[in-house]
Amino acid sequence: MGVLTKKPKTFEVQFNDPNKCVYSGGDKVAGRVIVEVAEVVHISAVKLFGIGCAKVDYNKGKIHCRDEIEYLKYEEILHLDHQPTDADGSITLKPGNRYEFMFGFELPQAGCLVSSYVGKFGSVQYYVKAIIAKSGHSYAECKRYFEVEEPVDINTQELMAPVTGTKQKKVTCMFIPDGSVSVVARIGRKGYCEGEDICIDAQFENSCSRIVIPKAAIIAKHIYRANGRIKQFHEKLTSVRGDHIISGMCDIYLHIPGSEKLILDLPLVIGTIPYNGMNSRTSSMSSQDGSGTSSTCGSLLSSPPSYCEISRDSHMNSSFTPLLDDYDENDSPIFMRISEYRLPPPPAYTEVHTHI
Repeated sequence: MGVLTKKPKTFEVQFNDPNKCVYSGGDKVAGRVIVEVAEVVHISAVKLFGIGCAKVDYNKGKIHCRDEIEYLKYEEILHLDHQPTDADGSITLKPGNRYEFMFGFELPQAGCLVSSYVGKFGSVQYYVKAIIAKSGHSYAECKRYFEVEEPVDINTQELMAPVTGTKQKKVTCMFIPDGSVSVVARIGRKGYCEGEDICIDAQFENSCSRIVIPKAAIIAKHIYRANGRIKQFHEKLTSVRGDHIISGMCDIYLHIPGSEKLILDLPLVIGTIPYNGMNSRTSSMSSQDGSGTSSTCGSLLSSPPSYCEISRDSHMNSSFTPLLDDYDENDSPIFMRISEYRLPPPPAYTEVHTHI
């Protein structure tokens, strides 16, 4: 048998349903391995592997941290239908023919896998790998990745419960006490799905001499563990900001210029099975106590709309009016419900005509 010099003309993995983008536990991954050669090839086998693995790789100081966890391991020897084998068990592939090696396997049941993920210091990836073996050695290989998404149902008692928090910060100026700033915030539930509005019902009270800036953001916390060590990475997904709050006023969210920020964290879970509307009150409702303090509703989207999609109509019959007109490209505007803010009617006037 001569030495093989050329790689296959075509060698690829194809799934039966090219439109299926995401798989879940218990689903069947099926397809074919396509092989075309440019010269006569004698191969011993075509092997297929289904692999799912989590990998973490980062440096913490001078220590290199690396770890792997295997979630899926499947192996199969593929055969050709109606294709005779040689006396030594090898398979002869000839130019001009298209060979299709069929495969199929089921993923472990729900709860045994984790969702696909690609981050700064690690990943969870699933793929099908095919190897052409010749004389017991790997001659060529190819891969095809697929996404796995494990369902997260937000319609549970834990994720449907509202989340509240409060925090206060004392402010100093040149080591002299300068009042305080406090926040009380609430979101309607702990679990949301992509595309849903998150209404934040929050109040800030400013009793210091500085002008403060209300802000809110969705922050994703990525935690990587390897070699008994932990590395965290925070990523801002979207943000909103409101109008400035001068001394003695109350409003929502907060950034204090020239001082350490007052930050209140409200835990949030992004699920895959959306809210079914069975509860009597939705997460977008916010209550008002009728007092003199102001409370506004900041809508955070998992994917912020473009500015061209935001209505700039300032008429009072518009459902929302932006609190800020000079927002920058990194912050979406905070919106205020007009129905909750009754402005006094315009003063009466008389049109006077002067005759000369």
